[in-house]
Amino acid sequence: MKIRSWAPPALLALGIASGMARAADPGIVSGTGGDAIAGSRQSAITRAAARAGAAVVSISVIQTQVVQESPFFSFFPDEFFERFSPPMQYRREVPGLGSGFIMNKEGYILTNSHVAQGARQIKVTLTDGRQFEGKLIGSDPNFDLAVIRIEGANLPVAAIGNSDELIVGEWAIAIGNPFGYLLNDTKPSVTVGVVSATRRDIKPEAGTSAVYKNMIQTDAAINPGNSGGPLVNSVGEVIGINTFIFSKGGGSIGLGFAIPINTAKKVFDEILQFGHVRNVWIGVQVQDITPYLAQGMSLINRDGVIVSKIERGSPAARAGIRVGDIIRKVNGEKIRNSDEAGRSIFGAGVGDSVTLTTERDGKEQEAKLVLGEAKDSP
Repeated sequence: MKIRSWAPPALLALGIASGMARAADPGIVSGTGGDAIAGSRQSAITRAAARAGAAVVSISVIQTQVVQESPFFSFFPDEFFERFSPPMQYRREVPGLGSGFIMNKEGYILTNSHVAQGARQIKVTLTDGRQFEGKLIGSDPNFDLAVIRIEGANLPVAAIGNSDELIVGEWAIAIGNPFGYLLNDTKPSVTVGVVSATRRDIKPEAGTSAVYKNMIQTDAAINPGNSGGPLVNSVGEVIGINTFIFSKGGGSIGLGFAIPINTAKKVFDEILQFGHVRNVWIGVQVQDITPYLAQGMSLINRDGVIVSKIERGSPAARAGIRVGDIIRKVNGEKIRNSDEAGRSIFGAGVGDSVTLTTERDGKEQEAKLVLGEAKDSP
């Protein structure tokens, strides 16, 4: 399986169809009976799509990529030649497409970081056909989220839901507008499915910095260019940001993933207030419980991490954490190693509280600490 982030570098030959409900053709449906039929076609899905669709935007970007190539590698694929022929570097401009949605009347737009990061030029197209030059306000590749701003009047704003209250099996509507600036019809496309699962943790691919934690899984098809577009519930509220799919051949197989809107709102607020997402400071260093350490400390249970260093005056020090403590749980969830410990606090911001369940001298205790801001942030 491969993770596919839908922000294609070039327009592919795709069959494109708008999923928005259209008005009945007066040449086909007319009269009282026709009105009744047209009315019966309305549903919670069509109303939700209409409510959320106006705030969805198309984002087209020109990104600059740095490419490295060895002048001899294609002819002589051997390490010997690579040592004496340093790779050539050159820059190339690559077009990209994605979606987003307007968060407030001031024109701030939320989308994926991989849609807008490194963009030299950003063009935003609304569903009513208006086009604006976009400005990248800030992005965070760890969360894969970015904020863009446009300046305009009477901007439609998305209704924001609560992703903590999602119910597995409820309707999920994926909306995107990747080709709005190319087509005469700028209405977004709509696909429908359900919330297949919540709190999905996805292991990142090699070479990527994004951490995908607590993701929403849906079987609503997420199509090329839908990255950054909203995942909407049955009342038209945004519950997530469509980000990637699992796919064997590039098409949807019913395994799409969206960043929960509650996580995205925190990142959005941080970027608006500080220009970036502030790094949190705990002030503790940990290491995994190896077989050697477990034997030396007479530990039967190797789950958790051992505290190896505490920074003076840090949140961990103020909470009473000591060197040699074994952290077994973070916020009530068991952890097995340092990777899980780091992922367990992903999404927590400066000022948030974290509860650590520790073991000291065979006794379990809890320590609550308040996360500080890292001095080297961002």
